[in-house]
Amino acid sequence: MIDLQGFGDQLFFGAVMTLRVAAGALVLGLFLGLSGAVAKLSNSIIARAIAETYTTVIRGLPELLVVLIIYFGSSSILTAISAWFGDDTFVEVSPYMSGVVALGLTFGAYSTEVFRGAFLAIPAGQGEAARALGMHRWNVFRRVTMPQLWRIALPGLGNLFLVLLKDTSLVSIIGLEELMRQTKFAVGFTKEPFTFYFTAAMIYLLLTIITMRVLHAAEKRANRGFDEVGG
Repeated sequence: MIDLQGFGDQLFFGAVMTLRVAAGALVLGLFLGLSGAVAKLSNSIIARAIAETYTTVIRGLPELLVVLIIYFGSSSILTAISAWFGDDTFVEVSPYMSGVVALGLTFGAYSTEVFRGAFLAIPAGQGEAARALGMHRWNVFRRVTMPQLWRIALPGLGNLFLVLLKDTSLVSIIGLEELMRQTKFAVGFTKEPFTFYFTAAMIYLLLTIITMRVLHAAEKRANRGFDEVGG
């Protein structure tokens, strides 16, 4: 039995914070990814240019650098905006919000390509047939495109989320007390790095296994009708 010397609660709450950051970044990233894919496939040159710039810039930067830019840059920008209105107060963005935004931007940039590939994998004739039957364009998207989109994109999105879950450790550098930062505190106090880094590794592994089980169940559910038809 591993002796955590009273740091078990801190590691537990650190793991909870890790999940909170991952969940927040996932929601933001899915929105950005879907929006980016729609923009890249649109007829608007401006929309395509914005989406292409976003994915190129974010995918071209180290994720740690994105975290630091968002944390320090957002505070500077908000402080400058506040100064325009006559308020010289320094505006500080919380590490949690900065981490969610930074990792969400990264997840969104990569998921844009996953969603774009999923859109292209759906036969165009299905949408044309639905519109020929009198369905509104929004209803075609909601009832024809989206169910197939999630089924096709889910494996890729699942892999991206597993990467996102581990990348939450990067947020420890800006002071967020997630699992990795709590582990560093415990190591610094007890001087037993192997014990606590090994424990942290086991926690990350447990979270990964649980996530993979959930993803497998979601993929199985998403493919139910498809598998029946295919079989």
